Amino acid sequence: MTRLSVNVNKVAVLRNSRGGSEPCVLRAADTAVAAGAEGITVHPRPDLRHIRPDDVLALAGRHPVELNIEGNPFAPASARYPGFMDLVERCRPAQVTLVPDSDAQITSDHGWRLDEHAEQLSGVIERCHRLGARVSLFMDIESDDWPLARQLGADRVELYTGPYASACRQGRQDLALDQLRAAVDGALAVGLAVNAGHDLDLANLPGLLRRAPEIAEVSIGHALIADALYLGLAPTVRRYLECIAQSRAQPG
Repeated sequence: MTRLSVNVNKVAVLRNSRGGSEPCVLRAADTAVAAGAEGITVHPRPDLRHIRPDDVLALAGRHPVELNIEGNPFAPASARYPGFMDLVERCRPAQVTLVPDSDAQITSDHGWRLDEHAEQLSGVIERCHRLGARVSLFMDIESDDWPLARQLGADRVELYTGPYASACRQGRQDLALDQLRAAVDGALAVGLAVNAGHDLDLANLPGLLRRAPEIAEVSIGHALIADALYLGLAPTVRRYLECIAQSRAQPG
């Protein structure tokens, strides 16, 4: 069964826009877990635009479900940011998702070019493994670097589903689903498990999971928190879990 990890970054965005402590990231995570979420995802950035280091540290060990910390392992430390790998060392999450983002990006919008970063990533992956963390690499669906990802020591890849979501909005999702299916097959063939994330929502999630039921985990934040504004957070989490379950019952 595909697992749902709830990304709580957008809760922090709302809090930071006003200052203070509300809405509370920890309370939102507690509510999501109580409603059945199987993981919590955070993506700290050096500019502290949403999740802050103190949030990440407070979430470490708080819940019995998986904590997934995602971000750029090469993001340097600053006066307010200890560095991505420092947070990983201190929190020891169940999963680390390595993403090639930069401060200039509003959100993650592409995967790794592994041949450009192979040596550096190999060392980072080994370091994460020593901490007991599973490692996932954020990858484009057009990539053919699955053997190299496995060679570098990755346990999983997270497929960047932004283009798929965009194709769905334009009514031309068939090609994107073919590409996603090929990417899943390529990753599975070399022994990698597959996660997926970015712009997934209640409308496009069923089609993805019907076509690729092997996906181990989806990480959803923006759409889920937007839905929660209308439906409430706990009912929204339950609705996404129902969507996943129904998709598995109706294979494509």
